[in-house]
Amino acid sequence: MAELRDEIQLAEKCFHCGDKIEETGYQLDHHDFCCLGCQTVYQVLNDSGMQQYYRYNQHPGKSNKSKQEDFSYLDEPQIAGKLVDYKDDKMTIITFYIPAIHCSSCIWLLENLYKLNPNVLQSRVDFMKKQASITFNHNELPLKDLVYLLVNIGYDPKITLQDVVKEGNRNNLNPLVAKIAVAGFCFGNSMLFSFPDYFGMGSFEKEYANFFGYINLAFGLPVLLYCASDYFKSAYRSLKQKRLNLDVPLALGILVLFLRSAFEVITQTGAGFTDTLCSLVFFILIGKWVQQRTYYHISFERDYRSYFPVAVTVLTESGDKPVQLADVHIGDRILVRNNEIIPADAMLLKGDAAIDFSFVTGESSPVSKTLGEIIYAGGRQTGEAIELEVVKPISQSYLTKLWNNENYKDYDKHFQTFVNFISKYFTVVLLAIALLAALFWAVDGSASRAWGAFTAVLIIACPCALALSSPFTLSAALSIFDRNKFYVKNTAAIEQMARIDTLVFDKTGTISSPKATSIYFEGSLSAVDKKLLNAVCRNSSHPLSREIVKWLNVSSAISIQDFKEFPGKGMQANVSGKEIKIGSANFLNIGNIKTDGSVVFIRIGEELKGYFTMEQSWRDGLSALIEDFKVEYDLHLISGDNDRRLDALQLIFPSNASLLFNQSPMEKLETIQNFQVAGKHVCMIGDGLNDAGALRKADLGIAVSDDINNFSPGCDAILDGESFSKMPDFFAFSKDAVKVIHMSFGISLLYNVIGLSFAVQGIMSPLFAAILMPISTVTIISFTSLMTRWYAKRRKL
Repeated sequence: MAELRDEIQLAEKCFHCGDKIEETGYQLDHHDFCCLGCQTVYQVLNDSGMQQYYRYNQHPGKSNKSKQEDFSYLDEPQIAGKLVDYKDDKMTIITFYIPAIHCSSCIWLLENLYKLNPNVLQSRVDFMKKQASITFNHNELPLKDLVYLLVNIGYDPKITLQDVVKEGNRNNLNPLVAKIAVAGFCFGNSMLFSFPDYFGMGSFEKEYANFFGYINLAFGLPVLLYCASDYFKSAYRSLKQKRLNLDVPLALGILVLFLRSAFEVITQTGAGFTDTLCSLVFFILIGKWVQQRTYYHISFERDYRSYFPVAVTVLTESGDKPVQLADVHIGDRILVRNNEIIPADAMLLKGDAAIDFSFVTGESSPVSKTLGEIIYAGGRQTGEAIELEVVKPISQSYLTKLWNNENYKDYDKHFQTFVNFISKYFTVVLLAIALLAALFWAVDGSASRAWGAFTAVLIIACPCALALSSPFTLSAALSIFDRNKFYVKNTAAIEQMARIDTLVFDKTGTISSPKATSIYFEGSLSAVDKKLLNAVCRNSSHPLSREIVKWLNVSSAISIQDFKEFPGKGMQANVSGKEIKIGSANFLNIGNIKTDGSVVFIRIGEELKGYFTMEQSWRDGLSALIEDFKVEYDLHLISGDNDRRLDALQLIFPSNASLLFNQSPMEKLETIQNFQVAGKHVCMIGDGLNDAGALRKADLGIAVSDDINNFSPGCDAILDGESFSKMPDFFAFSKDAVKVIHMSFGISLLYNVIGLSFAVQGIMSPLFAAILMPISTVTIISFTSLMTRWYAKRRKL
C-alpha cells in the first residue's frame, strides 16, 4: 500500500511526471509521486505489465493534479456523432488531439492502450500533429470512459467540435523554437569569447584564456543537454533497435565535440570546440525548423487548399452536376455510384446501401445501411447508386490519411529510400576512418595526435547534409506536383516514381478521352426502354455508361433491384420486373460485330434491343507523350476493350510495345506481375475503375481522373485529365528531384573529403571547423531549394 509521507525524506521530483514534490507526497514501490493521480497511473501501468513506459525517458508522464473535468456530455449521441470518424454496430474510430504528446514514451504508451483496456482494439499516433487515432469497442467501452482512460494516464484529449490541427501544428513548434533560441544565444556568446583564439592572443588575453575556456564550456552544457537532446534520444532508440540511422554519427560527433572541448579546457591544452558545437547544433536545429515549417505548409496545403482531383456528383434541380470536393457543402444532395468512395459523413436518402469499409477499418465485408442512417466518409458503395445528404464538411486531410493507411502501403515495405540506404554505410565508414586515423598516429607514437584525429573525424564528418537534402527536395517536389494537378500520395512515391522503367497504359478513359466524339445506336428503343436503360446506367461510373446516360437524356426516378457490375464485362439489374443486361458481346453471350468503335450491347428481358457504338478520340498530346516516353521507358497497353483500333494504336506506340486487348481485371494484374518477375519497375496508368487491382500491384499506380469519383486507395497518385500531356515532365521531374539529392550528397561528400583531409592529420583548428560546418548546412538548404525550383521551371511546372 502507498502511504502518505510527512516525515520520510522525499525525492525532489515525481517519478511519473517530474514535477516538484511538495512537503507531502506519495510513495509506491520505492518511487515518489507528487499526487495520488500520478501514483494511480503508475500502479495501473505496473499492474498491466507496462513498466517499459518509464524506460524510454525519465519522468515521461504528465501531472494528474486537479483533474476535475466532466465528460458526461459525451454520452449524448448527437455530440458523440460529431466527433467520431467511423462507427458501426461493434466499433468506433475517433481521432483525438492530445497536447501532452511530447516524447517516445508517449507514443509507446498510447499505442499500447489495449494493454490497459482490452476493448481498445487499435491506436495509432501522429507525433508531428499530436494526434491519436483510436479504434475501440463502444459496446464495452463508451466514448466517455475512453476519454477518462486517457485522462487518468495523463493524456487529456482536447475535445472540440472545430478543427484543431492548425492550432496543434503551431503549438508543436514552440519547444523547437526555444531550443533554437538557446543554441543561438550560446553560439553567439561562445563565438564572442573565442575571438582571441581566432585572431591570436595578446598578453592580456592569454591571462584570461583558461577563464574564457570555462565560460565557453558553460555555454556548451545547455546546448549539449537541452538543444541536442532529440538527437541523442533518436540515436539511442536506433541503437536499441540494432540499426544505424543518420542521428547516430551526429549524436556521436556532438558528444565527442563536447568531451574533447572539456578535456582541452580542463587540461589547458587548447581552447576547445565549444563555438563549433553551438554553431553545429544551432544550424541543424534551424534546418529542422525549416523542414517542419515546410512539412506543415505542405500538410496545410494538402488538407485545406490544394486541388484534390476527384469530383462528386451533386444532385441539383437542373440535373446531375460534377463538383470538386472543396465545393461540396453541408446539405448538398450527392449521388454515389457503384465502387465510388463516400467523400464525407452523409445521411442515406435513397437506394440500397452496401458499404465496403475496408478503406477505413480493413474489413471488406459490405455493411448494409438503412434510410436515414449516417454513413461515414471513406466507405465505398458496392451495388446500385445511392443518394445521400452531406452532414459534415469534407476533410481532405482525413481522405489523405486513409490513403496513407498501412493496409495500402505495400511498396513502402520493400522500398528503401536513398537516405536510409546511405546512412547505414555512412556511420560504419565514418567510425572506420576515425579508428584508422587514431591507430595510425598511435603507432607513430603521438597519442595526443591520435586523440585529436579521432575526435576531429567525428566532428568534421557531419551527416547533416544527408539528413536535410532528401526531405527538403522531395517535399518541394510534392508541392510542385500538387500545383500542377498531379496529387502524389507521399514523398516515398516520388522516389519510387524515379525508379520506374516500364509504363503500362489502360485505354478507355486513360489514353482516350472519357467523352465520346460520336455515339450511335443500332436497334430500337422505346421511351419506356430508355427510362429503364437510364435507371441502370446511372449507377455506374464507367466512361461508356456515363456517355450512354448523356445520349439517353431522360430523367428517371425508377428504382432498381439486384444491381451488379462486372468489371471489364458489363452490368445487370432488375427494373420493373425485367432483367436488363448491358455490356460486351461475351457478357450477353452473342456474336460480335465489326465496327471501329467501342460496342455496348443492350438486352431487356429476353429481347436484344441493339447496341451502342462509341468512338472516342485520343487525349490531346497523346502522340507527343508517347514519343517522349519511348526514349527511356518500355511502353505497353492493356485494355478490357476490343482490338478494333489496333491499327491506329500501332501508329502511336513503338513497334516493340505489347498491345493487349479484351483483358479482364485479373489478367491486367497478372500482366503487371509478369513484368515485375522479369525485373521491371512498373507504373500502371489507368482510370481506377476496372484496373484497381493492377494499380495496387504495380510499383507505382496512377489513376487518371476526369470529374469523377474514382479515388482508388490502391493508387499512388491521382492525375487530373487536364494534366495528362504533362506526364513526361512529371516523370522527368521526379528524376530531377533524385538528381538534386544525389548532387547535394556530392556536395556533402566534397565537404567531408576536404574536412577529413585535415581531420585525419589531427591539425583541424576550431576556426576551420566553426566556419565549414554551418557553411555546409546552409549550402545544402540553399542548393536543394534553388535547384528544385530551377528544374521545375525548366520543365514548365
